[in-house]
Amino acid sequence: MSVFAGLVEHLADLLQPLFHASAAAAAIVLFTALVRLLVHPLSRAAARGQRARAALQPRIAELRKKHGKDQQALQAAVLELHAEEKVSPLSGCLPGLLQLPAFFLLYHLFSNSTIGGHDNGLLSHELLGAPLGGRWADVLGDGAFGSAGLVYLSLFALVAVVATFNFRRTKRMGMGMETGTPARTGTATGTAGVREGEQQVPGLGAVAGLAPYMSYFTLVTVAVVPLAAALYVVTSAAWSAVERAALNR
Repeated sequence: MSVFAGLVEHLADLLQPLFHASAAAAAIVLFTALVRLLVHPLSRAAARGQRARAALQPRIAELRKKHGKDQQALQAAVLELHAEEKVSPLSGCLPGLLQLPAFFLLYHLFSNSTIGGHDNGLLSHELLGAPLGGRWADVLGDGAFGSAGLVYLSLFALVAVVATFNFRRTKRMGMGMETGTPARTGTATGTAGVREGEQQVPGLGAVAGLAPYMSYFTLVTVAVVPLAAALYVVTSAAWSAVERAALNR
């Protein structure tokens, strides 16, 4: 934790001439971008996997006709098909899972008053008057439209825009799968296009139903975690939206 705190402080010092009092917040955004660059190869692999799963849909449709109402036989056949074609139904989840350690590091770093037995100096940093270690509930006492409150309202607005983009894109891709149109798949959790035959993979049917709404859950996260962790979440969500649009053109 002390090493990670030193990294954030060092990045903030480098960015201080450009961002002044908001240098630590800029360092978190930069750190998030570095993490996303590291997992980008996995995101590319996930996009390829999603296209491969989409290509399997005609064969899965044939399996559905073959097995009829025998759901157990259908599930076994679909899983065997994925294994035969070396396509993982859950490969799209890897990029998100590998980002969790970075998120939890930031969460704990800005939730503790001491690090390594010393005062946590990072808690003194702010973003336009909003403490990076504070939460949305902490600033409501000064009014939702105070300087700190406006920071959160801006983050909520950005998340809402990204979530709406993801929602419309996921629904559009899902409709493409249902009508037999080749779909370019991809959502924040890597589960877009899990429709029809892929719902026969155990557990993915429920995920497919929730997929269009997943991005809206980010609003809850931003509201309850320290501002530093919220910045990570929002930056990562915006990155994901742009990355998916680029990878699935």
